Amino acid sequence: MKSSPKLLRITYAALLALLLLAPMIGLYPVFVMKLLCFALFACAFNLLLGFTGLLSFGHAAFFGSAAYVAGWFIKAQGWSPELGMLAGVAASTFLGLIFGLVAIRRQGIYFAMITLALAQMVFFISLQAPFTGGEDGLQGVPRGKLFGLLPLASDTTMYYVVAAIFVLCFLAIRRIVTSPFGQVLKMIRENEPRAISLGYEVDRYKLLAFVLSAALSGLAGALKTLVMGFATLSDVHWSMSGEVILMSLLGGVGTFFGPVFGAGVVVSLQNLLADKVGAWVTVIIGAIFVVCVLAFRKGVVGELQDFLERRRSRTADVAAPSTSTAP
Repeated sequence: MKSSPKLLRITYAALLALLLLAPMIGLYPVFVMKLLCFALFACAFNLLLGFTGLLSFGHAAFFGSAAYVAGWFIKAQGWSPELGMLAGVAASTFLGLIFGLVAIRRQGIYFAMITLALAQMVFFISLQAPFTGGEDGLQGVPRGKLFGLLPLASDTTMYYVVAAIFVLCFLAIRRIVTSPFGQVLKMIRENEPRAISLGYEVDRYKLLAFVLSAALSGLAGALKTLVMGFATLSDVHWSMSGEVILMSLLGGVGTFFGPVFGAGVVVSLQNLLADKVGAWVTVIIGAIFVVCVLAFRKGVVGELQDFLERRRSRTADVAAPSTSTAP
């Protein structure tokens, strides 16, 4: 459902202002940066699930592999942060291409299970590879200087770099989805046989969407390593794939802001409750997810958009008779 363009512009302007002012109003920059990294990860996943209709259980492989590759090049090889992140994105893009070529011809649960199996292979490689640090992870990754000029040691400086990357990627995803390419992806999601009958090479479109999603997921993972200074096995574990699915469904798949909202809820709850309830935070998040699925079938943002659309339609229906009877 489409929302009012004016309302969307006001909402995005308010959110952008909040993003710019976050460090000045007392929000902890590292927390917000972590949230933005996972929001980008969720948006990348939503590009695949929400707009193409492909459910992947293996996106942690792209997020985690880019985190490790970027961290290793920055720490062990002395690369600058931008080159390290590019290396991480290149690694996740390559993995996305390999995964896509193997899995893209399958659908439904078969596609999901293939991506999960391939991601588990990446997990065990990460566990055994010498440069990843095994169970200890890759620790002490320096932030360095961006382009050799801008020191990223300051949390505030790093925050605005992360915020700028997130905004650019969010706009890029929006442009992809609203482009003719994005419209074909939506058609594939809604009726793949119809797209095939119209002459579209469906597998190529799905493969490109998969690779784009993997590349953006990798960028999120590389950013997370730069922000936090480490990469661990949890970044590439299957539970990370589950978390990004949860974020997308909670906010609303097929919406632009839904994954951002879902990531904000999950990361905030983890941050607030981890020290108080320990492992029970997973149970609490799971319970909230169940309630939201039962009460908001399209996610929180999706249901809100539907409500606004229905309200606008009712207003238009009420105004129509008075307009038609006017002299």
